[in-house]
Amino acid sequence: MSIQIAPSILSADFANLERDLHAIDNADLVHVDVMDHHFVPNLTLGEPIVKRICEVTDLPVDVHLMIEDPDRWAPEFAKLGASSISFHMGATHAPVRLARQLRAMGVKACYAVRPAESVEPIFDILEEFDMILIMTVEPGFGGQKFLANQMSKTRRLRDEIKRRGLDTHIQVDGGVSPSTAHVVAEAGADVLVAGSAVYGSPNPAQAIDDIRNLAQTAYRD
Repeated sequence: MSIQIAPSILSADFANLERDLHAIDNADLVHVDVMDHHFVPNLTLGEPIVKRICEVTDLPVDVHLMIEDPDRWAPEFAKLGASSISFHMGATHAPVRLARQLRAMGVKACYAVRPAESVEPIFDILEEFDMILIMTVEPGFGGQKFLANQMSKTRRLRDEIKRRGLDTHIQVDGGVSPSTAHVVAEAGADVLVAGSAVYGSPNPAQAIDDIRNLAQTAYRD
């Protein structure tokens, strides 16, 4: 697999969001964090803004739902034009049913795992998902320090995917930068979410290329 870079607009300037979306035209995805002030202690953006993001960018929109009751709301975000939707272990009541519903709508279904959660409970239903998202920070806020201890979890997941001959992607979100890109790629992640490392750079497009090149060199297939 080739490495994909998904800049997180959580670190963008929300007053100039369309400008900042065009600044990452060389990315592979746009990562959009939706938070509800309940599942995580932060509030970001909702359906009207996600709808406009889908309309103004040519990149696939990767929506990360950090909300309660994704069983109810994930299909609504799918209708807005999202290409992929991640929902959290512990937030959904019926993960397989929701994954199948999203896939039937033409949207990639993704399961998100927080730092204190294990990946092993997902193994029995792994084939139901297009991607597993490993959080390398506690979800809710950008700019947090990378948790290197999540890499053993990432390796176990990549080993299971390989053992079963699946083509499931592994996304890593949190603290990804030029200094950590090779670490997450070596562990088996092939979709890297980067927020402050991209939007905190004087040249976001160059930051994307740098992270991608460093990760591609180290990627563990």
